[in-house]
Amino acid sequence: MQHPENDNQYKGLKVNKGVAAMPTINPYLKKRTQRKAYTVDEFVKGILDGNITILSQAVTLVESSLPEHQVLAQEIIEKCLPHAGKSMRIGITGVPGAGKSTSIDTFGMHLLEQGRKLAVLAIDPSSERSKGSILGDKTRMEELSRQKNAFIRPSPSAGSLGGVARKTRETIVLCEAAGFDTIFVETVGVGQSETAVHSMVDFFLLIQLAGTGDELQGIKRGIMEMADGIIINKADGDNIDKANLAASQFKNALHLFPPAASGWTPKVLTYSGYYNIGIKKIWDMVDEYLQFTRDNGYFTLKRKEQSKYWMYESINDSLRNAFYHNAAVQASIKEAEDQVLKNEISSFVAAHRMMETFLSDIKK
Repeated sequence: MQHPENDNQYKGLKVNKGVAAMPTINPYLKKRTQRKAYTVDEFVKGILDGNITILSQAVTLVESSLPEHQVLAQEIIEKCLPHAGKSMRIGITGVPGAGKSTSIDTFGMHLLEQGRKLAVLAIDPSSERSKGSILGDKTRMEELSRQKNAFIRPSPSAGSLGGVARKTRETIVLCEAAGFDTIFVETVGVGQSETAVHSMVDFFLLIQLAGTGDELQGIKRGIMEMADGIIINKADGDNIDKANLAASQFKNALHLFPPAASGWTPKVLTYSGYYNIGIKKIWDMVDEYLQFTRDNGYFTLKRKEQSKYWMYESINDSLRNAFYHNAAVQASIKEAEDQVLKNEISSFVAAHRMMETFLSDIKK
C-alpha cells in the first residue's frame, strides 16, 4: 500500500510500510491430540498391568451416565472381577473438620512405607445448585498425592448418593485388579453416606474430635453401631487430656450397644494426624480386626452379604432408570403430577396409575 504522505509535496515526511498482519491463531500451538479409544481387552490389560492412565479412564467410564459408556464399563468390570477381592477395604468417616483428609494423608504414608499400594476413593459433596463437586481432597492430601503407589480419585456425588455409592463399589473392583491392596473410602460425613460406605468396606473407622463440647452430642446411634474402631484426632499438646476424656466417654457409650455380629468389640484410640502420633497402634487395631474376622469366618460372610446387597441395589437402580426413561411414562407423568398438586387424585393413586402405564407399555 502506497502512503500519500510520501508524495513529493510532503518532503521531509516519510512513512514506512506497515508490518504484515499476524495470524489470529498461534502457529506454534500444537493440535490437541485425541485420546485413544481403547477396546475392552486393552482396558483390562492396561488395568492388570497397573497403568494408572488407563485405570483413570476406566473409572471415568464407570462414572459416566452415557449408556454406551456404561455398557463398556460393565464389560471391563466383569473381566476384572476374577482379579479383584484381595484388598483391605477401609471406610473412613467423621464430622466435617475432624481431619479426615489429613489423617488419610498420614495413614496412607504409613502404609506405603510398609510396601502397600493404596487407592483413596473420596466421595465429595456436590453443589446443590450447579451439581459440581468441590473435589478438594486431592489438594489436601499433599504427601499422598505425590506418591507413585497411591491413587486418589474424588467422586462428585451430583446429588445421587445411591448412584455414586454403586459406582464407587465398581471402582473398588478396578483398583483391586490394578494391584492396589488397600482401599480407603472416605465419606462426606453427613447424611446417609456412612450407611452406603459401610456396605462396601471390611473395616469402618470413625474419626472424632475432643474439646468441642459434648463429644457424644450429634453422633447418630447408627454410626456408632457401624464403627469397628473410633479414633480421637488432635490428641496433642494441651488437648491430650481432653482427648483421653473423650475416649473414655465413647468407651462407656459403646457398652450400651448390643454386641456386633462380627463378635468384635470396637476399640477407642487417640492419635494426632498432624503430628503423626499414635498411627501405628491404629493400624495394629485394623490388622487385629481383619485377622479376628477371617478366623471366625465373618470376613467372608460379610463380603458375600455385601455382594448380594449391591445386586439388589443395582436392580432397584435399573428399574428406576427404566421407569423414568420410558416414553409412555414421560408422556403422562406431568399430567399425573398436576392432578396431585390440584388434589384431584392422591399421590398413591397417581403412583399406581403410572406403574400401570409403565407395565402396560413394556408388555407391548
